[in-house]
Amino acid sequence: MFLRLCINIDHVATIRQARKADEPDPVAAARLCEDAGADGITAHLREDRRHIQDADVEGLLRVLRKPFNLEMACTEEMLGIAERLKPHQVTLVPEKREEITTEGGLDVTREPEGLSAAIARLKRAGIRTSLFIDPVPMIIERSAWLGADAIELHTGAYAHHPDDPRTIGALRDGAKQAAALRLAVHAGHGLTVKNVGAVAAIPEIEELNIGHSIVSNAVFEGLANSVRAMRRAMDAAR
Repeated sequence: MFLRLCINIDHVATIRQARKADEPDPVAAARLCEDAGADGITAHLREDRRHIQDADVEGLLRVLRKPFNLEMACTEEMLGIAERLKPHQVTLVPEKREEITTEGGLDVTREPEGLSAAIARLKRAGIRTSLFIDPVPMIIERSAWLGADAIELHTGAYAHHPDDPRTIGALRDGAKQAAALRLAVHAGHGLTVKNVGAVAAIPEIEELNIGHSIVSNAVFEGLANSVRAMRRAMDAAR
């Protein structure tokens, strides 16, 4: 199975928002990523608009040639934005104002009726749905029950402890379980050129969402080279 690389461009916008300026432009960065071999683009429109702005999402949808994945919280405001703009995919993620970045997977056991209704609402709008979750068997099973098209396995525990066989084991088991439940399997969070190999080697995983490491390396190597280096590291594992 071909493994897709989707680039999260949030932190291009983080740099811009540090000065509340108009550069660097995340839309231009996304086009450059596409040219360098990215299979899709991801951006998280947070409720506090700390990095990606509404105008960025609108601009991305105007110019992108590859699928666009909009990460967002499951709120009325965000659902309305998704229905209006119709990205290729929405990934529902947990969100806390005090966090620096997303700290864990979505708790799909809380308010399941509301979550199920949101997924159905997005599907009626023609939008593919994914849930960003921890690799926990009960959470994976519940995600399928809720009607999601895909899950994105949170790879943070593995990224922090790549030498602990339990962290990569949980991802392997979770991917296998999800595929058996007919869920498409994606993964992401904290992945780098150095640690991506073990995750990329999991056969059930179809897509990796990687952002911070790409943007960080781009400071030294250039964005296109950073994307290409990640693509090579992923392909070497397959």
